[in-house]
Amino acid sequence: MKAWQLTRLGGDLRFVDLPLPEPRPGSVVVRMQMSAVMSYMRRYVAGELPVYHAPDRPFIPGGNGVGIVHAVGKDVWHLKPGQRVVISSHFVANENAGDPAQMLIGVTAAGAEGYAMQSDWPDGTLAEYALLPASTLTAADALADLDATRLALSTRFIVPFGGLLRGRLAVGETVAVSGATGAYGCAAALLAVAMGAGRVVAVGRNAETLGTLAEQGDGRIVPVAVTGDVTHDAERIRDAARGRVDLAFDMVGNAGDPKMTLAALRSLGREGRLVLMGSMAVDLPVPYTELMLNGWEIIGQFMYPRDAYRRLLSLAGTGALDFGALRPLIFGMAQLETAIDLAADAPGFECVLINHEE
Repeated sequence: MKAWQLTRLGGDLRFVDLPLPEPRPGSVVVRMQMSAVMSYMRRYVAGELPVYHAPDRPFIPGGNGVGIVHAVGKDVWHLKPGQRVVISSHFVANENAGDPAQMLIGVTAAGAEGYAMQSDWPDGTLAEYALLPASTLTAADALADLDATRLALSTRFIVPFGGLLRGRLAVGETVAVSGATGAYGCAAALLAVAMGAGRVVAVGRNAETLGTLAEQGDGRIVPVAVTGDVTHDAERIRDAARGRVDLAFDMVGNAGDPKMTLAALRSLGREGRLVLMGSMAVDLPVPYTELMLNGWEIIGQFMYPRDAYRRLLSLAGTGALDFGALRPLIFGMAQLETAIDLAADAPGFECVLINHEE
């Protein structure tokens, strides 16, 4: 098969011929159809993201995607050859442990147990066929009417879905999405509407992108372009919310200052929740007294629960969530380098995909 192989972070990314993987116990071989390109893929490949840890040998990178089950190993009972599946890179150890190790297949791992998992499962999805743990796959039978491209757009929604679930978003609540012009922030605003939020305040710096996002929200998304003045921006968010914000969802990417996140925090009503899923490059100075007096709750969240993809596909099946609100930009496998460059600067509504069948 054809595959992209990275010698190491900061090393060479090569388009090579490799043997077709064989299934092993608990695993599935998937014939890839589409995969999503991470916005930070160029920096990842270049080794410019020090918190990321890759296998200590050449490996196939690549995270979430869509494919067809080609073969299954022993101890796989529900997935069958020919079945279409969505692929999650988020892999949690199956053992009955209090704090099971986790990793992102084809991307990164942390801690001794995470590194051991990565050694066992080094390869991701940027290949014609991918060998993956069965627990990272979700059957997409309920969305048989969606083509591979539309289904692959679901990969943009799954991460914020985990955060909105963790934040206990309830129907009718008001949500402020901080970093709403980015890839996941944009998806979070659309997803909050689909999950029943009464009002979504989309917070970001690009007024034009915020305006476009507001047009997609059935009248429930209100844009707020921040100024950098925390007090002023918090007031503007509250004004747009027409009262209290129940849940603030922070998806600011690689922020160099905490101002937007603090504005979202200070827009909360009493006993409001702030979910942190972004990638701030500095510490968040928490206002201790304000936090205590208002009963605010700050929640850190990494990825999503194991059943999240099944629940997300069920939500899409009701018609409440339309993956087609995003615009796919599709490249063939041999065009990965071009796709990586474009993904780095793609607006929040654009999703760069690799078509493995071209």
